[in-house]
Amino acid sequence: MKKDMTITYEVDGALYINVTNRCTNNCEFCIRKNGDGAYGSDSLWLEREPTEEEILDSVFGRDLSAYREIVFCGYGEPSIRLDVIRSVALRIKEKCPLPVRINTNGHSSLYHGYDTASAFCGAFDCVSISLNTPSPERYDEICHPVRSGSYEAMLDFAREVKKYVPSVLLSVVKDFLTPEELDECHRIADNLGVTLKVRDYIS
Repeated sequence: MKKDMTITYEVDGALYINVTNRCTNNCEFCIRKNGDGAYGSDSLWLEREPTEEEILDSVFGRDLSAYREIVFCGYGEPSIRLDVIRSVALRIKEKCPLPVRINTNGHSSLYHGYDTASAFCGAFDCVSISLNTPSPERYDEICHPVRSGSYEAMLDFAREVKKYVPSVLLSVVKDFLTPEELDECHRIADNLGVTLKVRDYIS
């Protein structure tokens, strides 16, 4: 492993884990369009995807008492490596009381070709899903998904994963929405029985 390959990095008192640069979206507002890192981190572009043991070494090489939570995020869609992140999350939970969150585009089941929601049970305390828009048409315009049906698959995943995970959030970047669209996103979250997190665009 190259010494400068950044697997873990700090954001606002949380420890973030970067496991892949692959993604099933190419969102207009993605932080990787604006540079190589996030919130002052070193470059998050990976020379290759780290192994499970490399990820764990990076996590446990930190003083975990210094953080409020652990977040799978990084410069890609972490659920693409579902088996690895589940295993890592469970091993973290064996040794550490910190809550574990995943930031995801919600395409896990679509990508893997089966209902993956139950795989998040016991491994993650919170699943934050990027809703981004109130309609599939706007989603295609802003998020440029690789596969058709991605918007509907994301909502289906949200419905299913809330059966297995204590906290499920939907998130939007308000700068890319009209007030009417933002209201509709609130309605979607309410209908699903989850919380809507409204974020600012990070330039």
